[in-house]
Parts: sequence; C-alpha cells; structure tokens
Amino acid sequence: MAATDVEYRCFVGGLAWATDDRSLENAFSSYGEILDSKIINDRETGRSRGFGFVTFASEQSMRDAIEGMNGKELDGRNITVNEAHKD
Repeated sequence: MAATDVEYRCFVGGLAWATDDRSLENAFSSYGEILDSKIINDRETGRSRGFGFVTFASEQSMRDAIEGMNGKELDGRNITVNEAHKD
C-alpha cells in the first residue's frame, strides 16, 4: 500500500435514525478538515443502518475526533467512535 492510499477514517456507530450525512459532518467538523462523511443506508428500505464513516484529511484530526466524540451524544443517542479498519 502506497502512502497516498492511507485513509484517516472513523467508524461511527449507534447513530440515531434521524442523523444524516450533513449532521454527521457538522458534529465532527470542529476536529479538522473532513474529506467525506457518509451514513450507511439499508439497500432495500433506504433507511439508516445506524452507523457511518467520517474521513479526515489528517491522522491527528481523526485521533482528536475519536477522543472527543466517543461516548458523546449525537441526535439523542450515545455514539461509538473508533478507527475504521479495512478488510
């Protein structure tokens, strides 16, 4: 894997059904430049599956977001935030 292939992506779990891509990005934007934020939706129903990903421009931003947001409340739900792992 080349250095340019590295992604600083957080897994965000325990999301409220009401949370969308924009509110996810807004919640994490204070930690640094966000390249992408995405809620994962069910293919058949189109409804949120309760988790998503936030990709940061730097490792430090990702680490700060994990430390700052893990266990915090977002849209009425306590969320889990950790480093996403590629399979």
